[in-house]
Amino acid sequence: MQRTQRPLGRPRKVHEGKPTKDTILNLATGMFLEKGYPSVSMDDVAQKCNVTKATVYYYYKTKAELFTDAMVQLMVRIKQQIADILSTNKPLKTQLFELAKSYLQATVDININSFMKEAKTSLSNEQLQLMEEAEDKMYEVLEHALRRAMIKEEIPQSNPRLAALMFIAVLTVGNNMDFTYKEETFSSLDDLVAQIVNLYWSGLDNNS
Repeated sequence: MQRTQRPLGRPRKVHEGKPTKDTILNLATGMFLEKGYPSVSMDDVAQKCNVTKATVYYYYKTKAELFTDAMVQLMVRIKQQIADILSTNKPLKTQLFELAKSYLQATVDININSFMKEAKTSLSNEQLQLMEEAEDKMYEVLEHALRRAMIKEEIPQSNPRLAALMFIAVLTVGNNMDFTYKEETFSSLDDLVAQIVNLYWSGLDNNS
């Protein structure tokens, strides 16, 4: 049987048939989250993926392009996770607790504001826009859930977009708290999450 020739310049697949681009993207995402944008080079990515640097550059012309795709795809996955949590039949407050806990567990070693600030100066306006659009779509899932809860009168009527952004803001504050303070003030992650959600929930009630 005649073998099908690969298109000129296209690298071979690696990791047991998994597309090379997916491997590069997945491993690079972990590296960016662990080390931050400035500390990750294309050489590092190639070495981690066990491919040549030319292979990495075949798919991504610059580190900024790789970072942008990594963050956009990460937010797509987070959006789906948010949708899964908010699509259950549990009360909204329970859903928010699970969402907050998942968020804080995922970002325990990451200062989101500092992490993004390090990268933004290296990204083009188009790349920043792609990330902002992905972020907006992520928050829209929460906004729709809050709107449904308002329609069902589970929470008081208010601006669902503002309510969604306020919840994210409260989570960001929880993420940015000094580690020692959190250790001394809260008995567990569940305790921290419960206080965050209760504070947010009280704000919704006071808005009525």
